Amino acid sequence: MFDELLDIDPGAEESVLVERIAAIERLKSAAAAAQARLAVALDSQRRAAEAVAGVPAARRGRGVAAEVALARRDSPTRGNRHLGLAKALVYEMPHTLAALEAGVLSEWRATIVVRESACLDVEDRRRLDAELCSDPAALDGVGDSALAADAKAIAYRLDPHAVVDRAAKAETERNVTIRPAPDTMTYVTALLPVAQGVSVYAALKREADVCCDARSRGQVMADTLIERVTGRPADQPVPIAVNVVISDHALLGAEQGAAAIAGYGSVPSAVAQKMILDTVADARSRATLRRLYATPTSGALVALESRSRLFPKGLADFIGLRDQRCRTPYCDAPVRHRDHATPHWRGGATSGVNGLGTCEACNYTKEAPGWKVVTAVADDGTHTAEFTTPTGAHYHSAAPPMPGTPKIPLSQAELYLNGELVRVIAA
Repeated sequence: MFDELLDIDPGAEESVLVERIAAIERLKSAAAAAQARLAVALDSQRRAAEAVAGVPAARRGRGVAAEVALARRDSPTRGNRHLGLAKALVYEMPHTLAALEAGVLSEWRATIVVRESACLDVEDRRRLDAELCSDPAALDGVGDSALAADAKAIAYRLDPHAVVDRAAKAETERNVTIRPAPDTMTYVTALLPVAQGVSVYAALKREADVCCDARSRGQVMADTLIERVTGRPADQPVPIAVNVVISDHALLGAEQGAAAIAGYGSVPSAVAQKMILDTVADARSRATLRRLYATPTSGALVALESRSRLFPKGLADFIGLRDQRCRTPYCDAPVRHRDHATPHWRGGATSGVNGLGTCEACNYTKEAPGWKVVTAVADDGTHTAEFTTPTGAHYHSAAPPMPGTPKIPLSQAELYLNGELVRVIAA
């Protein structure tokens, strides 16, 4: 059956093609249900084995979500969601799981049902599951928003206090995040209580309504947001330190390539060069250069060593610039911790080779029993890390190369930008 579905005949009748698309979608949903059952089985076996080994109850199952994520080629954060979804479906919501297995619900739509019922106790959650998903025909044609609204309505009817308490707790989770967008743009996202979020949007919209220049409404709203947050016009540089890694030739305009902005990612070298030029041209700003030595063939940064238990600031900065993002495979989270791959208490050195840039969650995950990380420097200078999970699965990670290939030491170049000599500071 599976091979038949993948045997694609572009010349088949349109009705056959549409039915094949629908059949593959049902197969994807059934596979998601099977993955949920397998994830729960893995978690159950691991917890049982750790119970026999005397692991405290609060520490059992640590790292299972990360293993699920790696197996699915996904980030550890999503691994937690996958495992949480699987447990809810298998243990508490059999009708939703059955709808997923039958292809009536997609994995995302099953996630919506589970998410909206998360505030309920087990019995009420089972009642919601039966009321909403016991009749597969009732789910046909229901959109994502309508499904979420139906689940919310049932949850509120079953336990209004739980829904209100959940809303109150959600306010404590307000935050602001940033992630890269295409074409050297950035998404800055604010998670706010509904009243404040609507107020912020209304204030930006009101400014766009009264503005009469050539900018679009979206441009006016974006510029107004920048001005009100930074206190400076949107077209002026903001006095915030930004680490830009760029090769010497790209900085001097001898070649075009890529640069890296710490906490963001890769940008065209022309964009980074303009940022530096604008900084030098602004008398209120200050630009300095720090030398980073990389191997000419691979662009890998060289390592630094220290006897300190904690990574000194210079070495910590070096690891952050070298790794750029969490080194766990498929995890794109920003580097929050500079971690010892081989723990310090096991004799691991506080060095560039043994140092690893990770997010907070991945750092704690690798401390769970059965996890092992081995770092090394390849012949071309690239820093590598091999992750081994408690089940014996292996995953490889390599530090990204630096933008461009260094051709001359920065110490031999006098760098003038807009007529200003930029100081060269040794690392």
